[in-house]
Amino acid sequence: MAGHTESSGGRLLIISGPSGVGKSTLTNAMLDRLGDRARLSISHTTRPRRPGDRDGEHYTFVDRAAFEAGLAEGAFLEHAEVYGNLYGTPREPVERWIAEGRVVVLEIDQAGAEKVKGKLPDATGVFILPPSEEALLQRLRSRGQDAEDVIQRRYGRAKDEIASAKAGGVYNFFVVNDDFDRALGELVAIAEGGRSATLAR
Repeated sequence: MAGHTESSGGRLLIISGPSGVGKSTLTNAMLDRLGDRARLSISHTTRPRRPGDRDGEHYTFVDRAAFEAGLAEGAFLEHAEVYGNLYGTPREPVERWIAEGRVVVLEIDQAGAEKVKGKLPDATGVFILPPSEEALLQRLRSRGQDAEDVIQRRYGRAKDEIASAKAGGVYNFFVVNDDFDRALGELVAIAEGGRSATLAR
């Protein structure tokens, strides 16, 4: 696999970050900027479709039997069960796009990032940070969707995620989302630059 990435110019970019940090907005803007050179990996899931979900765009929706058959065949780079639903990153399209020389983007959590990096150590990990803890709390509150106790739980979890990301060896780059255009420019430069001296081997 490493040979593929070196010879093709393709690469795998893992993007993670706590809830409320703006990682999905940044990721989508980066994909728009890169155009046909990049592909976003779409996770498979057994969770029921919600209103507005489009199969193959947000997720690829499969039943549990199909997902478990894929697991048995080694079809996923990583998977997890969350609230009784299975989620996984399909291996085949990721490897095919890298072989084609594209930047393949996975927007996944730290646990998933660790699993993928374990299998594909040439992957570049990027963790999106808030400008400050106070700014993150303000962003979580500004959504207006959750009660204060839920916000505080998410805030506590986000602080733990940030500390864990900084202490672990999964992420090669930390991008602070204080100024959106600057953060986007950094993310695009990382995607286009490929390897760095800090990349795990």
